[in-house]
Amino acid sequence: MSDVHRLDTTSASSGRGTVFAAWERFVQGEDHVRGVRPEVVVSWHRCREQYRVDPHLTEAPLAAEHRDHTLEQLVILTELGGLAGAMAREVEGRNGIVTVTDATGRILATWGDAATVARAADANLATWSCWSEAGAGTNGMGTALETHGPVLIRGAEHWCQAFHSWACAGIAVRDVVTREPIAVLNVSCWRTPLPDATDRWLSRAVTQTQTTLKGRARDSAAELIAAFVQAKGRATDAVAAVDAAGSVVIADERASPLMGVPAEVPAVEPAIRWRTSLPDLIRVAKYASERAARNSDWVGSTQIFTHLADEPVSVTIRPVFFSGQLAGHLMFLGASGDAQPLPTLAPTLPPNTPMRRVVALREDRMVLLRPREVSFAESDGNDVWLFTEQGRLRSATPGLDKLTNELADAGFLRVHRRYVVNLSRVREIERGSKGELSLVMDSQTNDVVPVSRRSTPAVRDALGL
Repeated sequence: MSDVHRLDTTSASSGRGTVFAAWERFVQGEDHVRGVRPEVVVSWHRCREQYRVDPHLTEAPLAAEHRDHTLEQLVILTELGGLAGAMAREVEGRNGIVTVTDATGRILATWGDAATVARAADANLATWSCWSEAGAGTNGMGTALETHGPVLIRGAEHWCQAFHSWACAGIAVRDVVTREPIAVLNVSCWRTPLPDATDRWLSRAVTQTQTTLKGRARDSAAELIAAFVQAKGRATDAVAAVDAAGSVVIADERASPLMGVPAEVPAVEPAIRWRTSLPDLIRVAKYASERAARNSDWVGSTQIFTHLADEPVSVTIRPVFFSGQLAGHLMFLGASGDAQPLPTLAPTLPPNTPMRRVVALREDRMVLLRPREVSFAESDGNDVWLFTEQGRLRSATPGLDKLTNELADAGFLRVHRRYVVNLSRVREIERGSKGELSLVMDSQTNDVVPVSRRSTPAVRDALGL
């Protein structure tokens, strides 16, 4: 399993002082600290800069209002509950508890001896509390939602000091098609090392639940293929079936060259489905999945460019459901006369435009921007705002760190904790009385972006100053 590898659950007492000292410096604003595992430092950055979690928080917040789970999610949560109950018997007498959370980090159930459950409740490590990183900082449950594979967080590696007495290990069970998290299984021990068998328990849980998910994915693919065969018999346009992540399950002879996949070759297994050569089509499929999940009657249309034509191709997307759950979509490529046109999901772009796009959101539409259309980006809490030629748009990419990584090779540079700028759009540079820099951007409003002291050398090098 790609999501499973061995955890070192042994005590790290020799490094506790080093980690705590690094935590203190990082909380005070330092960026580069030693003696801390890289995955923990990355999480600390998210907590401090993206989520702005108070490191002196004494208890996790209550979860947001209850959100219904899909049938597939309920199946997995039920399986994890059975596994968690068995694991809880193994941690009795070790000050341990076992928890199961949903994809939002909301604890759904807790198992363990009464004394430890009561102690955990003091920090809201209890049912209906929120342990996402945005809610409770670095921890086994929330950090597992942010990464692939098992996560081990011990002592001062927790972002919130109130949780430094705990060691925890968690792993997210992810949808085998979309790779989005469904749930997290977590083991936590108070002032006691985690059991050596923790990694084996987590590995077994992932293996068992993913077997269930793969079976459901195969059934969904079979439903997509059946819908494809039926649609192909009466369609006048090229037709293909894609899963919820935009991977191609099957395409006909006309759709296959447009999408860059074999014709009439079904790909039932989720791990070996065809990857289309049209990234914009994948984005459209993912957008359609979000809409269809909220409204089963939703049908959408847009236009995209392919490698085989100078003019855009119309695409109509029709969701396909299996046992009440979204299986994927039928995509009709061509001038569809049997579907009512809906607002376009993305602006049309010329065929010679580089495939890299910056994805923004405007109400219920997805806007695909060329990087040069973005002047700079600013973080505002959990949101990132793009300042573009079309105005201020919310980025579809969550978090400034992730957006910075995506655009690093497109001429963008992080110049401040809250700002990333397009270096090609810098018009003027202002110097303050103490040597600080500000960048005047090439925009209609001549926006001014501050440069932090830590970023000043990198900005000078990048601009040749």
